[in-house]
Amino acid sequence: MRRIVLVLAAALALSAPAWAMDHSGMNMEHGSMKGHAAHEEVVDGVKATFKVTTMKEAMKEMGMEMPEGVKETHHISVSFVDAKTGKPITDGKVKVKVLGPDKSEQTKDLMAMHGHFGGDFDMAKKGKYGVMSKFQIKDGKTRSAKFWYTVK
Repeated sequence: MRRIVLVLAAALALSAPAWAMDHSGMNMEHGSMKGHAAHEEVVDGVKATFKVTTMKEAMKEMGMEMPEGVKETHHISVSFVDAKTGKPITDGKVKVKVLGPDKSEQTKDLMAMHGHFGGDFDMAKKGKYGVMSKFQIKDGKTRSAKFWYTVK
């Protein structure tokens, strides 16, 4: 898992010019992490936008092959902006818990990755996943967001 996160982080670092964009419109691409938001929510003045991408799609978009033996199937990313100013918030701590359709749990601290936070999860089983997040940004206040995501 750590190896794939590092591979994704390195690939995103190489695509840094793609991050030099206006972050006030939240339907933008996260570097090469394309796709629509799985969930958006404003929590105490902070807009959180979550994306869920399969690892195969994420690696393919970066022109990379999927490493052998990786059991994580999906990359969850979240970006934050100040809801009033539209300015990106890139410093903080993010923890995500994923509750699987079989009631299994995975909890991880997401890694800061060029304008968003991301981590890889095993979401191989079809069904409804609960995604719960707690995040703390530079103002020190802990916020939370949660949503359901269906793997078909």
